[in-house]
Amino acid sequence: MKTTIIGFPRIGEQRELKFATEKYFRNEWTAAELEDFAKELRKKHWQLVKASGVEEIPSNDFSFYDTTLDTACLLNIIPQEVAELNLTEREKYFALARGYQGEKGDIKARPMKKWFNTNYHYIVPKFEQTTKISVTGTKIFDEYYEAKALGIETRPVILGPFTLIQLSEFETGTDRGTIISDLTNAYQEIIQRLESLGVKWVQLDEPGLVKDLTPEELAEFKTLYQALLVNKEIKVLLQTYFGDIRDAYETVIDLPFAGIGLDFVEGRKTLELVKQGFPAEKELFAGVVNGKNIWRNHYQATIDLLQEINPAKLVLTTSCSLLHVPFTTANEIFAPEINQHFAFAKEKLAELVDLASILAGDEAQLAANQALFAQPRFNENQAIQAKVAALTAKDYLREPVFEERESLQRAAFQFPLLPTTTIGSFPQTREVKQTRAKYKRHEISEAQYDAFIAQQIDDWLKWQTEIGLDVLVHGEFERNDMVEYFGQNLSGYLFSKNGWVQSYGTRCVKPPIIWGDIAREQAITVKWSTYAQQQTKKIVKGMLTGPVTILNWSFPREDISLKASTLQIALAIQEEVLDLEKNGIRVIQIDEAALREKLPLRKSDWYTEYLDWAIPAFRLVHSKVQPTTQIHTHMCYSEFTDIIPAIDQMDADVISFEASRSNLAILDELKRQHFKTAVGPGVYDIHSPRIPAVAEIKQTIEKILAKVPLEKVWINPDCGLKTRGIPETTKSLSHMTEAVKQVRKEL
Repeated sequence: MKTTIIGFPRIGEQRELKFATEKYFRNEWTAAELEDFAKELRKKHWQLVKASGVEEIPSNDFSFYDTTLDTACLLNIIPQEVAELNLTEREKYFALARGYQGEKGDIKARPMKKWFNTNYHYIVPKFEQTTKISVTGTKIFDEYYEAKALGIETRPVILGPFTLIQLSEFETGTDRGTIISDLTNAYQEIIQRLESLGVKWVQLDEPGLVKDLTPEELAEFKTLYQALLVNKEIKVLLQTYFGDIRDAYETVIDLPFAGIGLDFVEGRKTLELVKQGFPAEKELFAGVVNGKNIWRNHYQATIDLLQEINPAKLVLTTSCSLLHVPFTTANEIFAPEINQHFAFAKEKLAELVDLASILAGDEAQLAANQALFAQPRFNENQAIQAKVAALTAKDYLREPVFEERESLQRAAFQFPLLPTTTIGSFPQTREVKQTRAKYKRHEISEAQYDAFIAQQIDDWLKWQTEIGLDVLVHGEFERNDMVEYFGQNLSGYLFSKNGWVQSYGTRCVKPPIIWGDIAREQAITVKWSTYAQQQTKKIVKGMLTGPVTILNWSFPREDISLKASTLQIALAIQEEVLDLEKNGIRVIQIDEAALREKLPLRKSDWYTEYLDWAIPAFRLVHSKVQPTTQIHTHMCYSEFTDIIPAIDQMDADVISFEASRSNLAILDELKRQHFKTAVGPGVYDIHSPRIPAVAEIKQTIEKILAKVPLEKVWINPDCGLKTRGIPETTKSLSHMTEAVKQVRKEL
């Protein structure tokens, strides 16, 4: 039985790609040096996959930033404002991802959105009236050549045209029919060129098929592929993931694909669809090893599933690309009895080979795996389980109602019009990281570490006061990560040493692991929040991460529901909220940056399978605070316009969210839905090093005021500032407060 994967992590075993790319950003490396490094990294990864025993190996799954951006550049889908700049191809690529501000021009980065239901992000392509689609890039061909020169036959991978269209922005007046026709021609050219190179298989990724599809969208898909698959000798694999393709299944199996990749992990109806009939002449690429979670595969359960599938031609694969899991457990320091329960990317390769071996009669591998799953993993916390079970509807309601609280808070705080604040964190400089590392290694005492953190807080409180921010933050210098920091103070969590995964570009995160039942063991944020508040007469926000985000940015358990785990976390964060309030913190921000992350991809499931418990979990956290304690929340890089009513039901007092990269698109929907909560649409993009001018921010504020009532508006950046440098942070925030002063004066 053949084995393969959809894609492999590209950041490297020790985040090598991140550090190499950042050297290029700092002008320490040339583009040629970066390309040479990437070539060696790809070689290492191809050879690793081949050595594992996995037989069919993908290529072109590598990217310096994002494969959607790669596809846009391959097809010359470059906005005119970027194309007209006198930049090299590599400079244009990163200008689209990060913006550009220099002697050749000043442009914003393209919008960045969540990649389906993951914490990975993609750069949104844009079709303009001037777009001339053509195969101008060579990356997909070059990387096939590279592998071939190493003696490794690969299957080139590219984002399919249907999903590319779904994910893209269309300029008003752009003819969609022309775009589809031009894309078809371009993809035909790509396939023909691959065919001429001797490529046997090409993989077209179409995760867009797992969403709810209209008849018009299905017709569009069929039109694309009927033209694309005509008279092709090369074998085409249609690869889907993140769910089932119930709306498109009959259409897909009727088209002349040589192989069809289906997700049997997240695809709730995939097995049912296949059992209804799968063409004997096609190869079924069965995604049975979870590409998004880090737990070992239960071999017997997977074998039972495969026996139910029973197609004529079967290839074992992962449910999605392995870029969503860390590189290898070999770099971890967990005790063997713990580590044996985990499978990162490298270990999942072995799992695929094991499964093929078991199906060929290897009973020893199966027996060892059965023994692992037969033993209890942890001691249950009966007390927290009982607490969750005892929750009633009243526990999720805050009193009095929003309108009464709003009036009470306005009188209590007396903030000026357009109150200014930041989202929470300030730059995590090398000095901050090194000092934290020294403390962790016991090279400095707790007193020395505390003195350092206190000085950082003092300095930044003073600076915030000087530029005129209205609500201050302590800067979060003591925190390594907005989830890990909390998890370290909760029972039931484990933390990897090198469990990094790519979030976007060079941004990597290290999700903690929910090992067992969750409970708060001690105060988490009270110490430094109260210290900061004692240093100033201005309001300092308490900063917390919400329960849904803590769950969504962790590797969750698979033995209980996501809802049950989230409610355990919510009760723990509720205790922290009440502790902050008791210690004089009057404004508390509970970030739910990842609220949308596990939102089902099918709208029909939104309220019955996720929002019906995710929104109440947030309300549970703040339901017991006093009316005059102001609750803020924050959401970043996602699409919110279609869940505005649910966000309003969170019953926060103020919500801030990403808005600048999406050109404030959410404002019209807020107005249409009569959104009651006060809002802080981000007035500048913090995921770009670009510094906005005062006039630019002032213009953004004026756009906000045209759609949102003045008394409902807060002014803040898009997100936290931990990833930015000090000069760009101070200049941008100074420009923001100056813009607000000018607008207030005019008002």
